[in-house]
Amino acid sequence: MNLQTIRNWRPDRELDRHWLTWMLVCWAAIVAWFLVQRHGNIYWLVLGDTDDNMRLMQVRALLAGQGWYDLRQYRLDPAMGGFDIHWSRFVDLPIAGLILLLKPFLGQAEAEKWACGIAPLLPLSVAMTGLVLTVRRLVAPHAWPLAVLGLLGCTSTLGMFVPMRIDHHGWQLACLAMTVAGLADPRRARGGATVGLSSALSLTIGLEMLPYCAMAGAIIALRWVWEAGDARRMQAYGLALGGGSALGFALFASEANQAMRCDALTPVWLSVMVAAGALLFALSLASPRQRWVRLALAAAAGGVIVAGFVAFFPQCLGRPEQVSDELARTWLNNVREARPIYRHPFKTGFPIAALPAIGLIGACVAAWRARRSAAASAWAAIALFTAFAGAMLLWQIRAGPAAQMLSVPGSVALIWLVVPWFLSRSSMLLRVVGSVAAFLVLSGLFAGLLLPYLPGDKRGSGGGGGANRVAQANAACARMSTLLPLNIVPRTIVFTHVDMGPRLITITHHDAVAGPYHRNGDAILAVHHAFTGQPSGFRAIAARHHATHLLICPNMAETTVYRARSPDGFYAQLHRGQVPNWLEPVALPRNSPFRLWRIRYDLPDASVTARPAPAPRPAKP
Repeated sequence: MNLQTIRNWRPDRELDRHWLTWMLVCWAAIVAWFLVQRHGNIYWLVLGDTDDNMRLMQVRALLAGQGWYDLRQYRLDPAMGGFDIHWSRFVDLPIAGLILLLKPFLGQAEAEKWACGIAPLLPLSVAMTGLVLTVRRLVAPHAWPLAVLGLLGCTSTLGMFVPMRIDHHGWQLACLAMTVAGLADPRRARGGATVGLSSALSLTIGLEMLPYCAMAGAIIALRWVWEAGDARRMQAYGLALGGGSALGFALFASEANQAMRCDALTPVWLSVMVAAGALLFALSLASPRQRWVRLALAAAAGGVIVAGFVAFFPQCLGRPEQVSDELARTWLNNVREARPIYRHPFKTGFPIAALPAIGLIGACVAAWRARRSAAASAWAAIALFTAFAGAMLLWQIRAGPAAQMLSVPGSVALIWLVVPWFLSRSSMLLRVVGSVAAFLVLSGLFAGLLLPYLPGDKRGSGGGGGANRVAQANAACARMSTLLPLNIVPRTIVFTHVDMGPRLITITHHDAVAGPYHRNGDAILAVHHAFTGQPSGFRAIAARHHATHLLICPNMAETTVYRARSPDGFYAQLHRGQVPNWLEPVALPRNSPFRLWRIRYDLPDASVTARPAPAPRPAKP
């Protein structure tokens, strides 16, 4: 490289011409940072969520020869034929591929750990690509590094891509990012196809993003209503949505999902997607000139879809999980992440909601500034999508990762407008302090900086309080080092808490009775009834599920519900040390957070008396 070349080199041109290369360099740097930072989690196979544990079990079953379309988990409630898991195999593929790739070099156990560490970072590259494309198309070709920085400020979003977060949420967020990129694409056919295929893949993985997929389709139709020239976009979208959903169903729908269920891409939702795609494709071919006629036709198409759904699938008009009233009341309605954001402490809700608010303002400002350009409709679409995602937070806080990610384009637009204004001021103090402050505020990073100073949940304050005991128990009872000693007992079926089931079968050789998966409501209710009912009824329930041992984790979050719901119930008595004489204690290490008993079925009910439980003895070497 000569001197003239160096003089002519411009960073903005480099970022524009080689954006993909530099974006992948950024992604590789993030990967390296996460793998180093989370090395301890990888080493100890810290799968913090029940779904992450279940995902690894699904992958293990696939690699062990279980059928491609058979997604039953036979180590949960094996006496009743296993648990029906409503997922698809798509997310299993990269994890399984990494295990097979690494196994010859690391061995099975280490290959699993590193596969779980690396796999979540793969969809992060797709999400980054979608956001970078959106910013390049709508803000400036060389503004994309701000999108990467903005994504790093989306703590709720980034949490879905960290090592060991191997469940499906990262892939669905990646699909959502590509959907936004498709909405921003000036090439209409390519943009419509991108939105349609991204939505189809997201639905193939799971229905969690169904509202966002529906909103994307509505935006595509509204753009056609506003501008007849967008018929190409809607045409490609309709074909890609219908065809992609059909292909996804054929390749990934499990045997259980062949039924007319409402919680996955079953024939119910496949019919809806194919019909919606076909109707939009037909409308794009007609494409009348008058805007009001296009609006009427779009409304009619929507009415046909809704009427058909009501007529053919009335069983799906309620909540898609189709659980019993008792299960909804005692379990599903109490899931913390399913509560609206205003029912959470300010310290939890504010950092999640701050960036969507900023992103919405930015998208609206950008749409107004671009009102006379070709980018106006794209910015209007982004603003609608961002507003919709923010409104979803009023329904469930689990919408936070999507809402934060969708706010990145609007946030970057504001930064691109405001920071240069500060940099052009004559005062050095204003240039430095103003531009830094503007960047921190508009990127949402200020929320993270303020987090230690925000008021928390008073119920959890105070050292040694109930919330601290629960957090400590949750962590202790999930550790590999505390679970492995349970293997001192020969493999059997263990009766334990619902949320312990997936982790227990992942780390130990034991099977469990239940896990938090709604299609298996009878087993979940059986555990609830056993722990909240009287001791006299426990053995009948345990025997029905062929359980030979009882395992509890005192102070685990789930157990506090049992005690609150039934202060004199079976679990509450165990917690107080009142143990029936038909529970024979099994010695565990002295520092074990668990209590384990063998269930004696040979003693008559008449001999059941409450007595204090003996202290656990150290296991013999």
